[in-house]
Amino acid sequence: MTSQATWNDPVARLRAALSDDAFDLYCQPIAALGGLVMAYPMGEILIRMREEEQAMLPPGEFLPVLEHYGLMPHLDRWVLRKVLKHLAVGVRIARLCLNTSAQTVADPSFPSFIADQLSAARVPGNCLLFEIDEADAMAVPDSTARFAALVASLGAGMVLDGFGRSADAVQLFEFVPCVRAVKLHGSFTRQLLTTGEPSPLLAMILRETKRRGIMVVAECVEDPKSLPQLKALGIRYVQGFGVYKPQPFESFTEPHVMAAI
Repeated sequence: MTSQATWNDPVARLRAALSDDAFDLYCQPIAALGGLVMAYPMGEILIRMREEEQAMLPPGEFLPVLEHYGLMPHLDRWVLRKVLKHLAVGVRIARLCLNTSAQTVADPSFPSFIADQLSAARVPGNCLLFEIDEADAMAVPDSTARFAALVASLGAGMVLDGFGRSADAVQLFEFVPCVRAVKLHGSFTRQLLTTGEPSPLLAMILRETKRRGIMVVAECVEDPKSLPQLKALGIRYVQGFGVYKPQPFESFTEPHVMAAI
C-alpha cells in the first residue's frame, strides 16, 4: 500500500486516478427501525482508491490530499456521475447519501451540474441526499443554505453529518431550513449504550428535529443491543457495522428495478 507521504506528485497522481476511474464505490445501507423485518430505505456511498496490486486505499489516505489541492469538486462530480449511472439501471436502495465537501458546496456551478446529470441519466432528484459534515456547514452557513435550497429545487435533499458536536449545531436549522435529515455524531450512540440515558444535548436535538420534521439517523451503531434504546427515543434510522457493513456498490444494483420512494 502506498502512503500519502510517498507520493512525489500527488496532484498528477490523483488527476490520473480520476481520469482512469481508479476509484471504487461502496455502499453502507441505513436501516429503518420498525417492523419485524429490517428495511433499508437509504444508504451512504463510500469511496476507496485502487493502488498497486489492487490494494484499496481508505479515504483518510487520499481525501486530505484532494482537499489540500482543491480537487474535491472533481471527486464529487466523479462520484455523482457513477452513482447516477447505477441508478439509471436500478438500485435496491431508494435513496443514496453522497458525501459532499465544503469546496463543492461553495462551487456555484455544482447545482447546475447535478441538474444536467439527473436529466441525462433520467433519474429523479429524490433518489439523492447530499451529505455535508456539520463542521463544514457551520463554517460556511451561507453557502450551505444556498446549496441546500438549490438541491431541494431539484427534488434532492441535504443531510448534516456528525451532528451534535456542539449545542450550536441546532442553529443550523435556522440558516438551512431545507435540511431533510441529520446523522447524529457517533458519541451519542456510544454514550447511550454505556449509560442507558440520552444526554441533555441529544434530548434537545431530538425535540428540535421532531418539531421540524427532520429525519434522524444514529451513526456508529456497532452493537445491536443499542437498537431498542434508540427506537425507544424515537430514532427511526440507524447506520453502522452492527447493522450492515459496507459492500461494493455493484452488489446493490438490479437491472430495471429501481426502488420506489
